[in-house]
Amino acid sequence: MGARTNAMRRAGWALAAVLAASAGTAWAQVGEVEFARGVGFAQTPGQAPRTLGKGLPLKEGDRLTTADGASAIVKLEDGTRMTVRPNSELVISQYQFKENSPDNSMLLQMVRGGFRAVTGLISKASPNAAKVQTSTATIGIRGTDFDARICNRDCAAESQKVAEAARPNAVLASAKVVQATGEMYAVDANNQRRRLVEGGSVYPGDVIETAAGTRAVIAFRDDTRLTLGPSTRFRVDNFVYDEQNAGEGRFFASLLRGSVRALTGLIAKANNRNVGFSTATATIGIRGTGFDMTCGDTCTLYTWLGSIVVTPQGQTALQVLQSGQGLAISPTGGITAISAPPAMDGPRPDTVTVPPKLFSKDSVPEGQDGLYVFVRDGHIEVDTVTGEKLHMGRGEAGFASNSGEVGRPSTIPRFLSGDRTPMPDSRNLNLKTVLDDINFKEKKTCS
Repeated sequence: MGARTNAMRRAGWALAAVLAASAGTAWAQVGEVEFARGVGFAQTPGQAPRTLGKGLPLKEGDRLTTADGASAIVKLEDGTRMTVRPNSELVISQYQFKENSPDNSMLLQMVRGGFRAVTGLISKASPNAAKVQTSTATIGIRGTDFDARICNRDCAAESQKVAEAARPNAVLASAKVVQATGEMYAVDANNQRRRLVEGGSVYPGDVIETAAGTRAVIAFRDDTRLTLGPSTRFRVDNFVYDEQNAGEGRFFASLLRGSVRALTGLIAKANNRNVGFSTATATIGIRGTGFDMTCGDTCTLYTWLGSIVVTPQGQTALQVLQSGQGLAISPTGGITAISAPPAMDGPRPDTVTVPPKLFSKDSVPEGQDGLYVFVRDGHIEVDTVTGEKLHMGRGEAGFASNSGEVGRPSTIPRFLSGDRTPMPDSRNLNLKTVLDDINFKEKKTCS
């Protein structure tokens, strides 16, 4: 079924190109070549190939090819930059960009080889506007900096030429978004704001903001799960977790505004003193539990599983809430017991299924044939023809086999981490390519 689907997809691509050419389509310019070395061509359907060189205009529909040892850096109108690797073939299938337009889009087809990319405004404005298709999987780009590579009996040999040991393929994110309806954002410690969608990563120091009408569920690496209600601001103050030693983990967070439904995970079970939540009116200690929090002028706490210990701000007295008990705490420290749960918008997190391979590590032989993606920053989704999905954040590498299975290799493949092909935003490219040709390595110096 997969082979038939792939054949039909390739036939569709070819037919579209033939029809466009026969109809005399006026192919629109979408960017230009910024740098080229070696033998490479750009070919618009129905027209003669054009040699890749600095300043060459690129058009929608162009098929870019590079020979052995050749590469080219292209810049598209929205600011996307890509380095097309040696022995590669890439088609700019669809490209539409107008500043501030709601229907901008980019669709690339990676036939063989690979590229290194720093994406521009199209992928930053909409989570579904920029995609890369291969014969077995689609790469969804969420505003990011990444490498994509199709291996076909060549990558394992490249890895053997890299002297450095392979680095662990660690998931750096504290949590990932499991469900999201409506818009939500994360603001990091440097006050940089980014859009969050399903599969998006959350890191220590992030403040998560949900819009009016938005509901979202996030799952942490220790299996803590949170449901965020509309118009909520929630900060991950500290998260440290090693699955081999959960008791040494840390999880502290703050509800700044809105509502959260929380189910604590493995850190709380191993050492509940290392888990805590805070609001404007109280701090909450955990006993392995599930509870609800809402905060406006007054904060309401209600336990539906296990127990929590509440300390109102400015006080030392502890209030223990067992399952079915709650408190309302005013800004002045007034405490009112409540016996009925507050109205909450969103499911209890213990009823939400966490998708497989959200944080998994898999045994993937280095250089196995298939699609590899390495994310330097941002968020990538790989969706295969068999329906499997893999979400990757900063510092993660992922793999999709030719048969449609996905996985997160236990180490970052060395043909990716040791790739000497210039980045698309590299400076002094002519000097760099000469140094690469002679295998020059910069000496480490002490400061």
